[in-house]
Amino acid sequence: MIAYNLERIKTELPSGVKLVAVSKFHPLEAILEAYNEGQRAFGENRPQEFARKAVQLPQDIEWHFIGHLQTNKLKLVLPYASLVESVDTLHLLEAINAWGEKNEKVTDILLEVHIGAEETKQGFTPSEVKAVLQMAGEFPYVRFCGLMGMASHTDDEEAIRGDFAVIKGLFDDCKAAYPSLAGFAQLSIGMSDDWRIALDYGCTEVRIGTAIFGNRSY
Repeated sequence: MIAYNLERIKTELPSGVKLVAVSKFHPLEAILEAYNEGQRAFGENRPQEFARKAVQLPQDIEWHFIGHLQTNKLKLVLPYASLVESVDTLHLLEAINAWGEKNEKVTDILLEVHIGAEETKQGFTPSEVKAVLQMAGEFPYVRFCGLMGMASHTDDEEAIRGDFAVIKGLFDDCKAAYPSLAGFAQLSIGMSDDWRIALDYGCTEVRIGTAIFGNRSY
């Protein structure tokens, strides 16, 4: 079923849009099944699980950390992460930069945008995103690669489109305002329920879990 789901999704994705298979809560066997079908980018959101899988699975996997990251868990994530998609506070950004200086590693990150009404969501407001990017030179051990965001959790397609439109507009504004950030090119929006909508808003990456792996295994 995983192989079938992957093939079906990939046939719908335009070239240039990366599929990140969200493997959180799923066992190694499920990830290996997807890996054996050619999938290489996987997303996890719990540091301990992320680190365990990163050392046990093939080393050419491109690991994306997509969950809330506490600063005391950086050592579990940053050695293995190809991309940290969920940088949601200035404090976390400063901690990642400090870790990078100590360990001589530049970490690729996305800034997480908060635009929905839910108070539980983390992330920067659009004005905060611009303020952070204006300070980009203060973080030599961080590479700002783009934005990540989620639409409001709703069945209202117009509301979802409205959220994606705001994130896309912010992304375009930032690219235009900060041309010196040459690597700022990634827009990670769209998940299992709304990724097809996200394609209409110029996403460069979609994060799909349930539609590939089914419901959580544990």
